[in-house]
Amino acid sequence: MSAIRTFQVSFDCAEPERLARFWCEVLGYVVPPPPAGFATWDDFKLSQSPEERDAWFACVDPSGVGPRLYFQRVPEGKAVKNRVHLDVRVGTGLVGEERLAALEAEGKRLIPLGAAHVQTLYDGNDSCIPMLDIEGNEFCID
Repeated sequence: MSAIRTFQVSFDCAEPERLARFWCEVLGYVVPPPPAGFATWDDFKLSQSPEERDAWFACVDPSGVGPRLYFQRVPEGKAVKNRVHLDVRVGTGLVGEERLAALEAEGKRLIPLGAAHVQTLYDGNDSCIPMLDIEGNEFCID
């Protein structure tokens, strides 16, 4: 039997810390402690060369169950639809209008954080709300 591997989900982006903090709010994740030897993340940043500074940031599930999210600065902007996206699962076990209401409430919570509503998909039973994060990456509330 193969061993189960831990993994992180990596995002290419323009502003790693800003995007990481957005996803902390969406998912209830937290910013981990700064690297060993540094009292704060600002202290760590000041130790880096200007080219390295703000090149990456991460956030973690405080319960330790979910994967680490890693955000790395890249020079190019987003050009096409994501090949992989996150589904934020808020309607698990719900159906119909009750499910739709839970998804819509979550969408309303995320819009002030900078998320953008794309569309609401609802067939009378199942529902999904595609959205965009603050850098235009697609994700779904389902």
